[in-house]
Amino acid sequence: MQETGPAEPTKRTLRGEILAVRSRLTRDDAQKAAAVLADRALESPELSGARTVAAYVSVGSEPGTRALLDALHARGTRVLLPVLLDDNDLDWAAYEGADSLAPVQHPGKIRLLEPSGPRLGPDAVVAADVVLLPGLAVDARGMRLGRGGGSYDRVLARLGRAGADPALVVLLYDTEVVAHVPQEPHDKPVHAVVTPSGVRHFR
Repeated sequence: MQETGPAEPTKRTLRGEILAVRSRLTRDDAQKAAAVLADRALESPELSGARTVAAYVSVGSEPGTRALLDALHARGTRVLLPVLLDDNDLDWAAYEGADSLAPVQHPGKIRLLEPSGPRLGPDAVVAADVVLLPGLAVDARGMRLGRGGGSYDRVLARLGRAGADPALVVLLYDTEVVAHVPQEPHDKPVHAVVTPSGVRHFR
């Protein structure tokens, strides 16, 4: 009987399954989900009173964030967006509306929309009241399955070193709240998940 390896192959399998489902979403379905997600997120206690939110610009079939970014910006919330660095770490810049985003093609990676304003440094994230984390799944413990690039592991480690304790929130489709996400020692649970059907809290 073959022994199972470490958690990573299992994570890889789960990633593949979720990405396959996402790839079958129509543009119309994705846009409808994004609008509902924005409403749900804005009503959540985490985001309703946040002064600074570290967010991200969704790409491809990810649960859409653009409507949420615009709504946060319109109500005066300071929104920080990531700028991918060569070593996969993240710098940050402020979101000043759709015109402040520019397409950036990183070698060997997908094209991203990134903020074009002044860079604030990787440590800017520690000032956030809420950090929105991209993800592919979350389980009943709040364990998040990321894409595997490691950028947000660095963000979470940076928050820990600074003693910062923002609300960690992941935006997902309803089917991506799963029974179990494989956990590794460095993985940290999120505090809430927002899906089109509502918000679930883990602390």
